[in-house]
Amino acid sequence: MQKNMQIEGMMCEHCQARVKAALEKLEGVTGAEVSHEAGSAVVSLSGEVSDEALKTAVVDAGYEVKNIA
Repeated sequence: MQKNMQIEGMMCEHCQARVKAALEKLEGVTGAEVSHEAGSAVVSLSGEVSDEALKTAVVDAGYEVKNIA
């Protein structure tokens, strides 16, 4: 299962790495492909992970989530 996230505030590869690390720390997340250029993340999941948990991880890293689909 995958979820697509639109994220604002990532300006460089360092930002991209912070978001990737924050998402991949969550239980149930098997990987995250993050792009600061596109302002997006494609999160691969092994089980159910709530949108709220994904959003909280990104917000706590210092970025804003615009959409999760």
